[in-house]
Amino acid sequence: MFDHVGYAVTDLEKSRSFYVKALAPLGYTVQMEVTREMTGGEAHLGFGIERPTLWIGEGKKKVTGVHLAFAAKDRATVDAFYKAAMAAGGTDNGKPGVRPLYHENYYGAFVFDPDGNNIEAVCHTPA
Repeated sequence: MFDHVGYAVTDLEKSRSFYVKALAPLGYTVQMEVTREMTGGEAHLGFGIERPTLWIGEGKKKVTGVHLAFAAKDRATVDAFYKAAMAAGGTDNGKPGVRPLYHENYYGAFVFDPDGNNIEAVCHTPA
């Protein structure tokens, strides 16, 4: 349904460091960088697997309330995401585990990024 998603962060370099590490287990890398010179304003980073699908950009104030859930191929990848995100400075918002309130095979992990946005990796297949 969506082509891409974007939101502002308060410290682009700190967020770059977090997302590069946290999204590595899911196969996401920086696909594109848009500089201040190119926009005449704020810089942006585009993360993705084959093309940018997640954009973060410089913002003047903190934006929270964002919830992004990334699809993981299996439960081990959810675990690897959580470990990488925590090591990158994320804050725990739900350790890896089954969330039966969603459905019996919903296996997810949740972390807050440096700006307090809720970032999740989820797998929907049985163990």
